[in-house]
Amino acid sequence: METELSKKLGIEHAIFGFTPFPAVAAAISRAGGFGVLGAVRYTAPDELKRDLDWIEAHVDGKPYGLDVVMPAKKVDGVTEADVEAMIPEGHRQFVKDTLAKHGVPELAEGEASGWRITGWMEQVARTQLDVAFEYPIRLLANALGSPPADVVARAHDQGVLVAALAGSARHARKHADAGIDIVVAQGYEAGGHTGEIASMVLTPEVAEAVSPLPVLAAGGIGSGEQVAAALTLGAQGVWLGSIWLTTTEAELHSRALTQKLLAAGSGDTVRSRALTGKPARQLRTLWTDAWDDPAGPGPLPMPLQGLLVAEAVSRIQKYEVEPLLGTPVGQIVGRMNSERSVQAVFDDLTCGFEGAVDRLDRIAGRGRP
Repeated sequence: METELSKKLGIEHAIFGFTPFPAVAAAISRAGGFGVLGAVRYTAPDELKRDLDWIEAHVDGKPYGLDVVMPAKKVDGVTEADVEAMIPEGHRQFVKDTLAKHGVPELAEGEASGWRITGWMEQVARTQLDVAFEYPIRLLANALGSPPADVVARAHDQGVLVAALAGSARHARKHADAGIDIVVAQGYEAGGHTGEIASMVLTPEVAEAVSPLPVLAAGGIGSGEQVAAALTLGAQGVWLGSIWLTTTEAELHSRALTQKLLAAGSGDTVRSRALTGKPARQLRTLWTDAWDDPAGPGPLPMPLQGLLVAEAVSRIQKYEVEPLLGTPVGQIVGRMNSERSVQAVFDDLTCGFEGAVDRLDRIAGRGRP
């Protein structure tokens, strides 16, 4: 599965794997793809440094990258405490009532609430970059549009390619104008923050809009046949995220959540603002239902919603409250029905890709006898 982009990056297969787990990112690169570590959960520089050290020691010299969540424009002088103060008391009470309704225990006295969605903040993202640029990363991806111009310039000065996600051809053209090297066309089917255009329509639109920039197709891809389709539509590779959640290297720390993912069908996700305040595809749960209920207060805009629900999500995950337990995941979850190693996923992808190409060759009259 070689393309011009994969050759440029020195990888065997044009498969880019986004994951929050260092072990998965390293395994993706070792398998011949390109592992991309999600940085949004790292609020302390030492934590990111620790995991990048681990990747360096386990990637066997193969290339890898980092994904950040960084706004193109910033608001100076705004702290997390300032943002917290904007959260209405009615929304805080709604969270308390919903948790109480389902019997979710409190955290122990003095126990930290776990991960908070603060990676969107300018100062946090820049701290992450200060750490990342000390390592030989080959790609910097941004999930929130084009990074600021000085970040793009800094990456290019260090020989690092810059990618940005786009949900429409209009967004993609803005990325091209901003000097982005790779556009990730993320379709409606994708997990996490996503737009409203399906991958089959979006990928060729974006490829045409930004040509000759390379495009990666994302959203609803989990088989070799789908990889072949993406390349046929004009992409130079694929960007996969959800498929890695049920690999043996993943660190979900919740058997109950893994079982929910394995049992879910492609219709068991919902595009909801319940987690971050922006539409994000995730498992449908009683938690998402509560926030999407017209009788409730409704989600707050980003980043208020993420800060509001951080402790609640930590409690739901810690105590594995099954009716509320969820995670961002795409519609491809319907194919994620067994636990496999990252290498096994790659074996299936390459085998399916080869079979799809052979079928197309036969249809075109170029098949092997």
